[in-house]
Amino acid sequence: MLNLVLFGPPGAGKGTQSEKLIRKYNLVHLSTGDLLRSQIAAGTELGQRAKQLMDQGLLVPDEVVIGMIENKLQENQSAAGFIFDGFPRTVPQAEALDQLLSQHDTQITTMIALVVDDEELTRRLLLRGQTSGRPDDQNEELIRRRVKEYNDKTTPVADYYNQQGKFAAIDGIGDIETIFSLICSKIEQAVS
Repeated sequence: MLNLVLFGPPGAGKGTQSEKLIRKYNLVHLSTGDLLRSQIAAGTELGQRAKQLMDQGLLVPDEVVIGMIENKLQENQSAAGFIFDGFPRTVPQAEALDQLLSQHDTQITTMIALVVDDEELTRRLLLRGQTSGRPDDQNEELIRRRVKEYNDKTTPVADYYNQQGKFAAIDGIGDIETIFSLICSKIEQAVS
């Protein structure tokens, strides 16, 4: 089973590359944001618990998110693999994910990080904000804060996977197809 963690700050190109990886490797996309919304819409026990917390302005605890991921793993037992998008964001989440996957006799194959410098990210997000209408992509100060928070919080997760020999950094600046080829070659190295 091929299990990928696709990492990168806002604007790094995760969405674009994620779609291509899903098609090429026939992966199930696990976006924690999508999972939360679908569980809430379905009215599941976990979804109701998450909604109560979110309505109070509180973060959904890791165990609820892990529970949702476990449900998705059980629903897709015959999947070729999964691509984790937006999770894990902390070392405790990475450890919990490793534990959950081991219970299903699988593990993370590799973590691929799209590396893009802060100035390029800011430029991309401001451009995206002109077409997407997303207010969080139209304020340069807010963009810089999001990128800094990403860098501060996720560097330890990259170190965690690096210590397991599962970390690969890819230059996220350049042609989409070239970046995709680089990612695929890292995946092929990880599975061989």
